[in-house]
Amino acid sequence: MTTSETTTAHVHGDVGTRNDTATTDADTRTAALALGDDALVLSHRLGEWMGHAPVLEEEVALANIALDLLGQARILLSMAGDEDELAYLREERAFRNVQLVEQPNGDFAHTIARQLYFSTYQHLLYAQLAAGTSPFAGLAAKAVKEVAYHRDHAEQWTLRLGDGTDVSHERMQRACTALWRFTGEMFHPVHGLELDRAGLESAWLESVREVLGRAGLSVPEGARTGAWSAGAGREGLHTEPFGPMLAEMQHLHRSHPGASW
Repeated sequence: MTTSETTTAHVHGDVGTRNDTATTDADTRTAALALGDDALVLSHRLGEWMGHAPVLEEEVALANIALDLLGQARILLSMAGDEDELAYLREERAFRNVQLVEQPNGDFAHTIARQLYFSTYQHLLYAQLAAGTSPFAGLAAKAVKEVAYHRDHAEQWTLRLGDGTDVSHERMQRACTALWRFTGEMFHPVHGLELDRAGLESAWLESVREVLGRAGLSVPEGARTGAWSAGAGREGLHTEPFGPMLAEMQHLHRSHPGASW
C-alpha cells in the first residue's frame, strides 16, 4: 500500500487544504475536531507498534494505516484551526476523540478488535459523508477508499485469530468483549454532522456481528441497538491510559517551543 492518499492530497491541495477558520462555522469546527482527534489518536496508537509488530509485513501494514489516519487528521484539524497547535498544545480535556481509539494496544488481538470496531464505523461514516454536501464530503470521498482497506485488514485478522488456535481464539474473544463497552460512543450525535445515525449504528452492528460469526466468536452481551454503555470522550472526559499517551505524543514539541526543523 502506498502512503496516505489524504496526506498527499493535503500537500498538493486537491482536497482539504488549510481552511480559514474565520469562515468556518462553529458546528463545522466542532465536527472537524471530533473526527480529527479520532484519527490523530488512533494513528499514534498504531504508530506504537513500530518495532514491535509480530511480523515485518504487519509492521508495514500498521504503519501505512497510521499514515492514512494521520493524513485525515491533518486535513480535519486544519478545518478547526492550526493543526500543530491543536495536536501538540492542547490539554487532555480539550481533546474530543471517542474513548475507543485511545485504548492501549494491549496484545495484538486487542489492537485488531479496536481496529475492527473503529474502521467499520469510520468506513460507514465516510460513505455517508461522501454522498452528502457537507464540508467533509471531499475528504470523505478520498478517505473512504483508504478506510475500506483498514476495514478489510481488520476483518481478515479477526478471522485468522478467531478461527486459529485455541490461544488466538481465546485472546480475540477476550479483546472483543473488553472493548465492546467503548463502541456506543461512536453513535452519539456530533454538532456539525448531519447523518443517518440510526442507519449507521444498525449497519455497523450487522457488519460486526457477521464478521465475529464467521470467526467463530461470540458477540458480546448487550449487542443490540442502544444496549451498550458509552464513554464521554466527545465531552473531553478520557480514560486513564490517555494521559500518558498524550504526554508522549506532545513531548518533543513542548520541549522545544517555537523550534523549526
